[in-house]
Amino acid sequence: MRTADLTTALILIAGGALVIWDSLRLGIGWGTDGPQSGFFPFWLAVLVLAAGAGIARQAMRRVERRPFVGAGKLRPVLQTLLPAVGYVVLMPWLGLYVASALYMAVYMRWLGRYPFIVAVAVSLGFAVAAFVIFETWFLVPMPKGPLEAWLGY
Repeated sequence: MRTADLTTALILIAGGALVIWDSLRLGIGWGTDGPQSGFFPFWLAVLVLAAGAGIARQAMRRVERRPFVGAGKLRPVLQTLLPAVGYVVLMPWLGLYVASALYMAVYMRWLGRYPFIVAVAVSLGFAVAAFVIFETWFLVPMPKGPLEAWLGY
């Protein structure tokens, strides 16, 4: 458990340091028209860095020696990990919206044991809502696959 906590702490500290470095490049001060581009990311990264340092400090004080994941608890971890890996693998080919709908439907059906129609309705509703919000309201292009291309997006 201590090794897992230290690994997490180091990842948080490295990520926080990277964001701080880039925020300094962008500027963290207050300009005539408000905060510069790096102002908010800088302060959020400072909090992440502090959290990582706190986790590392607690882990260093701990002396227990028990495994991070026991044999009986590995199955639920893999049940969560496998759909997520499938989602990441399928996204470049299917696009964000179709991959998200499939991920939600599989996850709801497999782990949540929801009825098929509920899983399909929720996952399709979420994908359509995300598409409308990002593509039409905010005009933010997201990764698209063949379905969106066929629909003209």
